[in-house]
Amino acid sequence: MPIPSRVIAPVVLAAFCVVGLLSFLWWQLQQSTFILQRPLFEQTEQTQFFAELPDTPFAPGDESILHLRQGDLLMLRGEWAEAEQEYEASFSAGGGLPALRKLIQTQLQRRDIRGVRSTLRTMEQEGARTEDIFLLETILKLRAGELVEAKEMLESAEDSPQKHYGLALLHIMQGNHEEAHTELTHTENGWDPILRSYARVLQDAYDEFDLFPDGSSIHLTTLLSRALAQVQECELALPLLVQVTSLQDDYRDAWIVQGYCELTTERPEQALASLEHAYSLDPQKPEIQYFLARTYSALYEYQNAITFFEYALTNGFQPQSEVRRLIAKSALEIGNAGLALEQYEAMTEQEGATMESFEGFASAAVALGRPEEALKKAMEAVSTWPDDPRSHELLGTVAAELDRTDEAREAFEKALELNPHRTSAEEKLNAL
Repeated sequence: MPIPSRVIAPVVLAAFCVVGLLSFLWWQLQQSTFILQRPLFEQTEQTQFFAELPDTPFAPGDESILHLRQGDLLMLRGEWAEAEQEYEASFSAGGGLPALRKLIQTQLQRRDIRGVRSTLRTMEQEGARTEDIFLLETILKLRAGELVEAKEMLESAEDSPQKHYGLALLHIMQGNHEEAHTELTHTENGWDPILRSYARVLQDAYDEFDLFPDGSSIHLTTLLSRALAQVQECELALPLLVQVTSLQDDYRDAWIVQGYCELTTERPEQALASLEHAYSLDPQKPEIQYFLARTYSALYEYQNAITFFEYALTNGFQPQSEVRRLIAKSALEIGNAGLALEQYEAMTEQEGATMESFEGFASAAVALGRPEEALKKAMEAVSTWPDDPRSHELLGTVAAELDRTDEAREAFEKALELNPHRTSAEEKLNAL
């Protein structure tokens, strides 16, 4: 049955509600960037592509922090366009340089060079460090293939972790691995904590390659490409991956990383070709199925996306909640509220279920004309999270749908008592 826009909207907005502590999200972002938390060789333990996030309600008050946290969650999920909007909102609300740094990261990932240059100017006006501006400008040169100009800039710059990190990237691109190792060591010993962690990821690729004395050059290139993907430098990884896949057409893992990078940098047509090739080499690998599904979703082929998400789920992709969330999202896009309800119900029954799954279930149940089930689930949410204003707002929303005005008013008032800044609950209360 068609889903009313007033029902779809809460479901879509529910995706923005699961937030955790900012420091935790940033740490997770470095540790769980979808791919490559394992070597490219078979292991017994399956890759953990996504970190499970706590469902900690945010502290009320600072709108810029709220948008920043929401952006971090979206970036962790690979939803870069939506993350960019949140970081822009965070800056507009007074988020300053922290918001701008995240904003420029999403713009780089999305290849929005005009946006990057605009944000760079704003960062300078906001007092960003000269070294940070310099590194970003150098990375733009590297991404444009202007390696000679980048080298001249880097060699003439004053000593800093940013200079050493930029030189390391340059040497990786040129295949000067001894020099790259030296520059990564300097970066790891420097004062910038983010660059230290990035340098460690890249150095780990070299350390892993050293475990295989007979390893080939294309194996090293693939390991480095994987590491570049982890540090959000897919644009630098892709030229290296093209070299690998053109030389060895049956290198499954290289095709996976190439498809992932193409998807991440918003090239869904190219990603589809790469991932279909990987799928032809190994049709049972759940990671390939998962990324194929994400690619079909990016191409608005939601039924195909659902099919491959279900394949990935059947073959053990973890965490299941991430796959089920995306099945539900795709199902809503094609008007299949029943399938969405099934997925949200399964998510609410999993250990560590989040508020998002309860909100999704309630919205889908209302869309199917089953508001009593939605009310029961909302009451369960209040019981599970009695101090979270979202659970009370959810209960109020469902109660209002059932014309239980007094219960709805009480629930909205409780939500506002817990968070006086929750405008959505205030608007719903005023609408009663």
